[in-house]
Amino acid sequence: MTPVVRAARTIASDAHAGQSDKAGMPYVDHPRRVAAAVAHLGWKAEAAGWLHDVVEDSTYTYTDLLAVGMPADVVKSVCLLTRRSGVPADDYYLSIRCDPVALAVKLADVADNQDPDRLGRLDPVTRARLRRKYEQATDALVGDRRSHATLDLLP
Repeated sequence: MTPVVRAARTIASDAHAGQSDKAGMPYVDHPRRVAAAVAHLGWKAEAAGWLHDVVEDSTYTYTDLLAVGMPADVVKSVCLLTRRSGVPADDYYLSIRCDPVALAVKLADVADNQDPDRLGRLDPVTRARLRRKYEQATDALVGDRRSHATLDLLP
């Protein structure tokens, strides 16, 4: 594990300490799985996988990530992955599609969120709503580019 990935793991563990996912499981398990799913693409993708929800779901900022030595290109990918109010979903997904690391991480994120074991722990209404949400996200990310090389990034 590279020093950057180790630092990203530490930050994610700190940021998500005490947080639970929708099924009541430790939230940090989600970024761990996302990071593992993209690790074969290199340390930048793995670090972004660990950090993909940190700014959105904790008090960490992009400045904090840069201050602890996260490379600017990793922080840029994290920025693209962070939902911001007022940004339409189409614009959010389009910006992710333009960054190979962000795209790989988001596809791994969506795949993990769609995992039948995870969804199976939820009530039927929430499960159906999330399935629709993640199917729409996948469509927005890969769209009509089914022959594009980015599909090689699908976990």
